[in-house]
Amino acid sequence: MSADSQNSASRLSIAVVCYNTAREELVVLLESILNSIQHSGLQAEPGSVPVYLIDNSEHESLDVAIFADYENKASELGVKFTLLLGHGNIGYGSAHNLVLEKLESDYHLILNPDIELDENCLQAGLQFMDAHPETLMASPHARYADDEKQYLCKRYPSVLTFFLRGFLPHSIGRLFRRRLAFYEMRDLAEDAPTVGIPIVSGCFMFCRSAALKQLAGFDENYFLYFEDFDLSLRLGRLGKIAYEPAMRIRHAGGNAARKSGPHLRMFIRSGIRFFNTHGWRIFRQAS
Repeated sequence: MSADSQNSASRLSIAVVCYNTAREELVVLLESILNSIQHSGLQAEPGSVPVYLIDNSEHESLDVAIFADYENKASELGVKFTLLLGHGNIGYGSAHNLVLEKLESDYHLILNPDIELDENCLQAGLQFMDAHPETLMASPHARYADDEKQYLCKRYPSVLTFFLRGFLPHSIGRLFRRRLAFYEMRDLAEDAPTVGIPIVSGCFMFCRSAALKQLAGFDENYFLYFEDFDLSLRLGRLGKIAYEPAMRIRHAGGNAARKSGPHLRMFIRSGIRFFNTHGWRIFRQAS
């Protein structure tokens, strides 16, 4: 597998940003990507489905050997694995933007490394996006490893909501469950897509490549946190964002606000930038 390459036109491209990610976690992700591509019905030419693994680790912890066990299956499916490394920790959005100029795909999937795709996930995403040209991005039905539902779609937040959700004990937070459920769009239908979602999580963003390139991808002023909120709102001005429950994933990630030390400071810094850019809501949530 090459360390870098130029792609021929394709239906789908995929990018994953890693930071000191365990190989065991990547094995689960890579296997699920290949299985989902296999079930997607893609008629792929050799090398026409680029899958980028972008390593943000300061000390290079990955090499192309990570792909060795998958070379035969990847070749059969038209998948070309590419590893990008050596740039250091440039931030989540900036790392994803490294592949923007390479994209010649119809759709580009942005992923976290702690994701496992259902085998029918990509097929559902491709079918939905093909049928809804006004939709520029779609978000999936997600569950934690323990099968608890995870809510990746959000309404525009208030500062109070973030404080309640991220910093108060659960025993107190339960007093505000209606507010938090409203913010997390827990009322979304699970038997049909919903179009008109304001914000989706950056752990899984199924995007139209042309729209992503039109916006120059993520705003690189966000090092970590809120870059997905910002991108969602900017894409939402160009077209529609949807929740497609037929796309199903497992996501090991947790509540980004429940951090300490440097991550907490980054979260607060990025939150201030987000509200300065898109408008402050202290107590009132968007309807």
